Amino acid sequence: MRVPLLTQQWLDLAFVHWAVEPALVAGLLPRGTVPDTHDGLTYVGLVAFRMHRVGWLGLPGVPYLGTFPETNVRLYSVDRHGRRGVVFRSMDASRLIPVMMGRVGFRLPYLWSRMSVRRAGDTVTYTSSRRWPGPRGARSLLTVRTGERIGEPTALEHFLTARWGMHNAFFGGPEPLAYLPNDHPRWPLYRAELLTCEQDLVTAAGLPAPTDAPVSVLYSPGVPVRLGRPARPAGIPTP
Repeated sequence: MRVPLLTQQWLDLAFVHWAVEPALVAGLLPRGTVPDTHDGLTYVGLVAFRMHRVGWLGLPGVPYLGTFPETNVRLYSVDRHGRRGVVFRSMDASRLIPVMMGRVGFRLPYLWSRMSVRRAGDTVTYTSSRRWPGPRGARSLLTVRTGERIGEPTALEHFLTARWGMHNAFFGGPEPLAYLPNDHPRWPLYRAELLTCEQDLVTAAGLPAPTDAPVSVLYSPGVPVRLGRPARPAGIPTP
């Protein structure tokens, strides 16, 4: 990725995942993708973190407008070219201008919310309460306690975190699907204990409410990230 479209850092991430039958979420993915699976199951991810210093085209990152908490509900996808990625069902963020830019410029499901990320020793607490466009008041309260550093992720941990792009309908026309690649160093991952999980963001995103405990809870201090230009299904970068 010689000239990134966007640069940013993802910091203090909590990855919380539930297993789900692929048929239950297949209809929520963009046309041209199917659920990506591991051992016959796919996953719903609730990922809370701090976005830090978003910058355009290699320019220095913006300290205020480009720095904010974010919480995503995401699914796992693969297209007919074998590109594995994520599909975002919701992206709550605390800065209105980036929310509007993400919605209008990239057709991403950004939502404006009151949010915070607070650390106390080895615990991190993430809060979110939706403002606009709705459902107003959709919320989450997550607290994780970090555990031991992971030397070598399990196959499932790798599946859930080693994602190098997103699928989204960035464009109009008969084949709107495109793939936005990202590039970052290997995740520094820690296993984590989920101390608090009170949320309705998953159901607000049109997904079944989790009935079991998460199958995976991970924490990462974060990585620097570079995002490329969206590529059409044939892999040709857009102008």
